[in-house]
Amino acid sequence: MPDFGGTDLDAFRTEARAWLDENFPASLRRDASGVAESETSGEKPTGDIALWKQRMGDKGWGTPTWPAQYGGGGLSRAEARVLAEEMAAIGAPNPIGGMGVIMFGPTLLEYGNEAQLRRHIPPIVKGELRWCQGFSEPGAGSDLAGLQTKATDMGDHYLVSGSKIWTSGAHLADWCFCLVRTDPSKKHEGISFLLIDMRSPGVETRPIRLINDTTPFCETFFTDVKVPKENLMGPLNGGWTIAKRLLQHERQGISGANAQPGQAGPGALPGPPLPELARTYVGVDEGGRLADADLRARLTRHLMEAQAFALTGRRAALESRSNSGPSAASSALKNVGSWVRQERAELAVEILGVRGVGWSGEGFTDDEVGTIKAMLRTKSGTIAGGSQEVQNNIISKRILGLPEATQNR
Repeated sequence: MPDFGGTDLDAFRTEARAWLDENFPASLRRDASGVAESETSGEKPTGDIALWKQRMGDKGWGTPTWPAQYGGGGLSRAEARVLAEEMAAIGAPNPIGGMGVIMFGPTLLEYGNEAQLRRHIPPIVKGELRWCQGFSEPGAGSDLAGLQTKATDMGDHYLVSGSKIWTSGAHLADWCFCLVRTDPSKKHEGISFLLIDMRSPGVETRPIRLINDTTPFCETFFTDVKVPKENLMGPLNGGWTIAKRLLQHERQGISGANAQPGQAGPGALPGPPLPELARTYVGVDEGGRLADADLRARLTRHLMEAQAFALTGRRAALESRSNSGPSAASSALKNVGSWVRQERAELAVEILGVRGVGWSGEGFTDDEVGTIKAMLRTKSGTIAGGSQEVQNNIISKRILGLPEATQNR
């Protein structure tokens, strides 16, 4: 049944507004830039940021539509929309995020057993633990089902050996949701979905330094790691089905389509919005327009595309909160979102001119240096979460209904 609002929704708006007014720290109303915690940053929140995170976690409103029995907000989709509107009105970012919220949590709610839900959902809701994703391997990137990390049945536990790569935040993570091979005689049907405590003996992570001088990704090695049988999520050898569902959540998350208020997506730019940045660095003519007519036209076109994508993303996010969850359309959103972010970052560097090519030194501000590094970071967007070509195949088969391509001989 659709939500049409009414007096109940008005009453919830009053309740949400009053709670936010009482609990959102005054200091963050002046500057909430540090609230959106990076999944790959080792810094823990302090002061009013930590207080805001604790209050939202206790209330369950960082995950507003998740079931209340596991600590979530238990809100309807309509109430969650109202909450998002009220948070945006006062500039209150959502401090609860990361892979646990965007990717693993929704998948666990669908496929986990009761014991797993009660153990893992509450810490995700409160933002107490970090999760990382053990999918890609050095020999299994685009062909993820070719993974070779194995889990050997040892009776009361599995013994996991192998390696993963491009594991975001593995060096900081508490837990890993991991694809392992439990039947070497089959490909897709021989994969299982395991939850691995990253503090277990035999787990090693090695951060990878990227071109933008950050280390968000790791090589992750598992050497005879003992994993209790209770950490098997879903049926034995049924991990591929779970993985496909999780990847839909991931792609929608990478696209930014299900971002919460105040949460910055991958490759987010520092500093002011592009129009304000352009007025500062390029200047305006006597009519108050950007002095560079060509840049003005391209910037306008980009802002229109970004707004169209944002509106489509909101619709998709609302649809994904229904029982059906995200669909194959997340592949289209992922591709478009990656392109929009790349274009935005490239425009920002162009607007800065020579100020946009600095790397260090007193001659450049932190925002200027951050802009070029963010631009470089966006280049991975068309690969992360499944390459652009992989998404195009999904779109052609599952949305357009086209036959699979056959190689000419």
